Amino acid sequence: MYRKFLLALAVLAFVFSWMAVGSAHAQGGAPATSTAAASADPNMDNPFADTLTFSGFIKRTGIMAYPLIGLSMIAFFMIVLFTLTIRQGTVVSDAFMNSADALIRKQDYLGLLAVCNRRNECIARVTAKTLDFATRNPTASFEEVKEVTEAEGNRQSSLLLARIAYLGDVGAVAPMLGLLGTTLGMITTFHEISGKSAGGSSQLGLAQGVSEALLCTASGLVIGIPSLMFYAVFRGKVNRLISEMEAATTHLMALLAVQYKRAARAAASV
Repeated sequence: MYRKFLLALAVLAFVFSWMAVGSAHAQGGAPATSTAAASADPNMDNPFADTLTFSGFIKRTGIMAYPLIGLSMIAFFMIVLFTLTIRQGTVVSDAFMNSADALIRKQDYLGLLAVCNRRNECIARVTAKTLDFATRNPTASFEEVKEVTEAEGNRQSSLLLARIAYLGDVGAVAPMLGLLGTTLGMITTFHEISGKSAGGSSQLGLAQGVSEALLCTASGLVIGIPSLMFYAVFRGKVNRLISEMEAATTHLMALLAVQYKRAARAAASV
């Protein structure tokens, strides 16, 4: 489910990037103003004044602006998504634990299985897998049931960690894309300067080219640093929730162990 959602985010970011390309091209194709109006523009004194605008950013950064914009959109959507979904109620809740505790003590396993199917929690999926195996295999020992529980618990933990790993990947890829844009910009700048005669204009072109190329690195760092910071926050939160899920699973398995022992004593007395 979350992989499909992240894929949709990537497609959406790609579409927005190409919309930005069309907007930049449309603005680039607008008729030029007169020389007098251009000379009156205060931004002409500072060639980098338009960098803060969207079209100016794309013009200064070059082709690598589009994947960087796409990554920034993906990072933003993932941060919002994880903020809303990585919380206590989606992993283990007190309401489910109270219901599970009461139903296990009553040995109402089918009722607990129905409750698990209605709940969208990690602990509910672990409990449902355990009860499904126990009801389908009534002769299975408690150790075998416990192995199924541990395997499903490890799978749920891996899924939680894998979800936030995409944000860490964005934080690692964004600076690399920025460095690639810087390298491409430097190559283009030196190639253009090599075709010109030595002089002041050549040195000015070099300075402007280096400044524009470094915008790619700055943009990659602006995306990568917050992404890694939020990834660290989400990773700590996920590890804490996994610990709580393990504690809740241990509690439920202890209750099941008591019921198994009680059933074994009842069968032995008969």
